[in-house]
Amino acid sequence: MSAWAVVAAAGSVAAVALVSRRLASTPVSGPMVLVGAGLACGPVGLDLMDLSRDSEAVTLLLEVALVAVLFTDAAGVRWSMLRRDDALSLRLLGLGLPLTMLAGAVAAWLLLPGFTAWELALVAVILAPTDAALGQPAIADPRVPATIRQGLNVESGLNDGIALPFFVVLLAAATGDTGSAGAAEVFLLALVLSTAVGLVAGGLGARLLASSAVRGWIGDEWRRVPALAFAAIGYVVTVSLDGSGFITAWVTGLAFGVVWRRTVPPPASATTGPGSVIGLSEELGALLASVSFFVFGAVLLGPALSSIDWRTGLYAVLSLTVVRMGPVALALVRSRFRPATVLYVGWFGPRGLASIVFALLLLEDGPPAADLLVDVVALTVGLSVVLHGATAAWAAGSYARWHAAAAATDPHLREGPADGPQSTSPDAAAVPVPAKPRDADPRVMR
Repeated sequence: MSAWAVVAAAGSVAAVALVSRRLASTPVSGPMVLVGAGLACGPVGLDLMDLSRDSEAVTLLLEVALVAVLFTDAAGVRWSMLRRDDALSLRLLGLGLPLTMLAGAVAAWLLLPGFTAWELALVAVILAPTDAALGQPAIADPRVPATIRQGLNVESGLNDGIALPFFVVLLAAATGDTGSAGAAEVFLLALVLSTAVGLVAGGLGARLLASSAVRGWIGDEWRRVPALAFAAIGYVVTVSLDGSGFITAWVTGLAFGVVWRRTVPPPASATTGPGSVIGLSEELGALLASVSFFVFGAVLLGPALSSIDWRTGLYAVLSLTVVRMGPVALALVRSRFRPATVLYVGWFGPRGLASIVFALLLLEDGPPAADLLVDVVALTVGLSVVLHGATAAWAAGSYARWHAAAAATDPHLREGPADGPQSTSPDAAAVPVPAKPRDADPRVMR
């Protein structure tokens, strides 16, 4: 990667940070600015960055970003939230996510002729995970009921990890990489091996760190470092054993979070926030995610825009609307949520970092027809950046006003109470592209 490309990326992230508070009150989001800057610096603009020249650096950046985000997302999940409020997040993950994959594959079959069933399923799985960072105001506004915010948080924190095993086996099947083993064997190898390494790395790592902290052996300046090291160790070990390092990073986070919270007394047991034990991982993930949106605009979205046609454009629109909102509506049948809530939850399923990394891996290790599939993914993510970023604050305000009126007439409203007026604290908009909220983003078979 050229020096000027690095300067452009760093300058773009710094510029977004400097005006982040100002952007928070406008329909222009940080990711929108970064993707636009990437477009200007890519092959369609200044040509400072190109995937054919910079593939190794781009792959490394995006893989590290996804490992950090997968680990911190999973580590921050509190399992009690999955059972809370009639399990909104369980409905979204257990029913909504597989239905979204199925609907995406059907839409691809109708609109993208000439692909195998494996390839059509691949693009559907790649576009199934959501990224809450692209619609941050919609899930951070305390005027939105906590039930809804937490449900979207948990869904976003877990669905990319759940989609990973499907991506692994479909990629292997689409490329004929299963060898003498069947697809089921490839799936089990990736899932069992990667899960086992993640459980050991996360669980043992949390116990070692907790033991050191209780004994006072670790200094405050080092307290946030080991968690990130455990995620890196698990990833590298699994990749060296031909498993999926991303699955391991996610499982490492799950195991680390559970063991740490059970071992260390509060408030030191927190696994969210800058001062928590995974605070460094969160900050690194947020920074790398910011840079990743710049890189995405330069190396993936730019080329995709030059090859857009009505089929790929229509699929991108359907992926963000019918393919997402239909399954969500089905998942929430008999949940007693009002139609306004179903619409709100269905709309805020933005596609982001996980889809970007999966697309890059598909481009590098996928079948010969991968270029067009990657263009479809890039167009969908690019459209999501614009639409979800532009509507997040407005939709949160509109939904909050509806909720306030509905709650006034029905004190037992299924959606529950809101926390209060939107925060105006100095830190409310300090992060330009926040990582996905944590209350709840291969070289896959190398």
